Amino acid sequence: MLRAEKVSVRIADRTLVEGLDLVVGAGERWGILGRNGAGKSTLLHVLAGLRPPEAGQVLLDGKSVENVSRRLIARRFGVLLQEETRDYWGTTREYAMLGRYPHSRRMFGPDAADHDVVDRALATMDLEMISNRTYRSLSGGERQRARLAALFAQQPLCYLCDEPLQQLDLSHQVATLDWISRESQQRSAASLMVLHDLVFAGRYCDRLLLLFGDGRYISGACQDMLTEQNLHEVYGFPVLAHEIGGETVFLPTRGAGDHDQL
Repeated sequence: MLRAEKVSVRIADRTLVEGLDLVVGAGERWGILGRNGAGKSTLLHVLAGLRPPEAGQVLLDGKSVENVSRRLIARRFGVLLQEETRDYWGTTREYAMLGRYPHSRRMFGPDAADHDVVDRALATMDLEMISNRTYRSLSGGERQRARLAALFAQQPLCYLCDEPLQQLDLSHQVATLDWISRESQQRSAASLMVLHDLVFAGRYCDRLLLLFGDGRYISGACQDMLTEQNLHEVYGFPVLAHEIGGETVFLPTRGAGDHDQL
C-alpha cells in the first residue's frame, strides 16, 4: 500500500531521517516514536505527499505519490496534522461532513449514506449533543474530537495521524485508538500514528518506527522495539520495564540526574 524507498528528510542543515525503507501494508498499525524535533511530523508530511523528500521516493500502490491525483490520495490517505490552520465558520456536524468530500457522488450535497457515516463518527467522538454548535465555539479538546470525526467520516484506507491524542481526555483517547483498531480489523485499513504514550503504543500498534533525530532509525515488531535500551537511546532518558496485569509498561527512572544531556 504505502512504501518509502531510501527516503531522507532534512530541516535546514540537519538530517533527521536518512535512507528510510518502510512498507506499510493493509491492516498494519504503525506507531512513530521519538523525542521532540526528531523529525516525526516532517516525515509524516513526506509520507502523505505534502512535502517532497530530500532523497528517495514515496510510493502509493507502486506509483510515486507525486504522480497520483490529489483526489485519489484524499480517498486513500486520511491525514490528521498536529496543527489546524483552517478557521471554519460552520457547525461541528458540517465540519465532520468535510470528511466525505473525497467520496462525493452528487452535485447537490451529501446523500443518506454520507449522513450515516458522519452520524457514526460524531457518536464515536461523543459530539452528538454539540453537533449544531459552531466549530469556532468549541474548546481545544472538542475541536480535536471534531477533527477526528471528520477523519473517521473520510473512511480512508490509510490513516496518517500526527499526535491524534493531543488535548483528549482518557476516554476519548481510548475511543480514538479503538476506532482505528476496528478499521484495521474490519476494513484492513492501515495506520501510521505519531504517539508519545508508550502504553498505548504497546497496546495498539503492531509495528513501530523509532527515530533518533540524527538520521538513524530502527523499525520492527512492537515487542522487539519496546526495550529499555531502545527507549533510553531514543528519548535520552532511562526507563525501566514493569509487568502490570500481564502487560509490560515502561516508566521513567526517578533519578533526575541520571538522564543524558539533551
